[in-house]
Amino acid sequence: MKNPIKIIIAGLIFLTFISCNDNEFLDVQPSRETPEQALSSPTAATELVNAIYNKFLDFNESSFSWIGVSSITSDNADKGSDPGDTGTDKDLLDNLTFTATSISFNEVWEANYQGIARANQALNYLPNLEIEEVLRDRLIGESKFLRAEFYFRLVRMFGGVPLIDKVPNIQNQDDINAANTRVSKEEIYAFIISDLNEAIESLPVSYSSVDLGRATKGAALTLLAKVNMYQGNWQEVLSLTNEVMGLGYSLTPDYEDVWKEIGENNSESIFEIQGRGETPNKGVQGYFVVQGARGAGGWGWGFNTPTEDLSNFYEEGDERRDATIIFRGETLWDGFLVAETVFNPRYNQKAYVSRTMESFNGGDWESNKNVRILRYAEVLLMNAEAAINVGGDAKTPLNMVRNRAGLESLETVTIMDVWKERRAELAFEHDRYFDLVRQNRAGQVLRAHGKNFVDGKHELFPIPQAQIDLSKGQLMQNPGY
Repeated sequence: MKNPIKIIIAGLIFLTFISCNDNEFLDVQPSRETPEQALSSPTAATELVNAIYNKFLDFNESSFSWIGVSSITSDNADKGSDPGDTGTDKDLLDNLTFTATSISFNEVWEANYQGIARANQALNYLPNLEIEEVLRDRLIGESKFLRAEFYFRLVRMFGGVPLIDKVPNIQNQDDINAANTRVSKEEIYAFIISDLNEAIESLPVSYSSVDLGRATKGAALTLLAKVNMYQGNWQEVLSLTNEVMGLGYSLTPDYEDVWKEIGENNSESIFEIQGRGETPNKGVQGYFVVQGARGAGGWGWGFNTPTEDLSNFYEEGDERRDATIIFRGETLWDGFLVAETVFNPRYNQKAYVSRTMESFNGGDWESNKNVRILRYAEVLLMNAEAAINVGGDAKTPLNMVRNRAGLESLETVTIMDVWKERRAELAFEHDRYFDLVRQNRAGQVLRAHGKNFVDGKHELFPIPQAQIDLSKGQLMQNPGY
């Protein structure tokens, strides 16, 4: 277990670089070079930034613990698996009976600070490397976008956290203290916004196929809109989403296609974690097998299963229901029959890796499938919600999302209509719990669902006790824990 300062010190000693070739910018080949040797490479600048992207492939960043914290806690998902397999603490997350010692919180804390450390390393070295100015500015913009994403995850989970904006001087007590002291959530949000505004100025609208998947201007604008949404800055959300809507994105005609391998990096995609399906470290570790069907005829651990409440939530004719939920006994889009003998009645189809496609290599631990992080449908829903809050046309963007799902247009649109569409559209995309909190109805909804939500406590998750101990009590706990 590592606290932020120990993570960064480790990063200073063991710089992690990856190679890149002409085809796949996220190919990973851990370097045995010293930092001095690695930084002398003509590709060092790009490799520094690739190392930040690669953090999203790690099990502790994107898989079991993150799934538990962001999804199993909500009314969209049950723990799943079987009663005898708690998933370490996933049963506690499901019931909202977790504590500061629950392992998932410490894992996601460490993971995001590891990502921040990589971003800070890149931002420390990039200004001094002898590379073309436009490339340098772009790589700095990518680093700041990725750092903003790590901090956005942290602030939604924990509120105020330590703000580490540089590679610290390990001989400087002020730097060490900063790594063990929480600042306010407002300061974290201000820092995220600053990073994203700078990223917007230097990122391109698109890339060639060689660099497909890198952060774009649209990704930075979309994340900035989302950050402002969580702060209630609706005029900013409206302006930013309007700008994104002018960049040429469009909805995938068939919602189900978004989640197939053929739907990766398409016209709806704004930012995805790029999976390559090879080892070492080319796919998102465990993301798909953790959520695969469990039991005879299954292919995974069986966690994070859709609730009956979610299954019954969709309107009649909503194509998103069957595209989101695998039902025991059904034949999937690729012809694969889900055996009646699998343990749970429902599974997350968005995490399904086709069992019949040639791209399936017989194992899911590091799959070839991407994880969608930001997409155009959410931009439309943010735009609609902003229009309701500050005035404007909410019907057009909302009905674009509904029509794509096979539903009729609404003549009038309320805030509840937008919130309903967010649940139907974005289920299992790691936002539901945080959405309910920002909408000030988490207690009402989750208690009605049978979860032990305590007002004034569960709006935030506990600061990991392991981190408080490592800080020798400098890190202060959230209320109620």
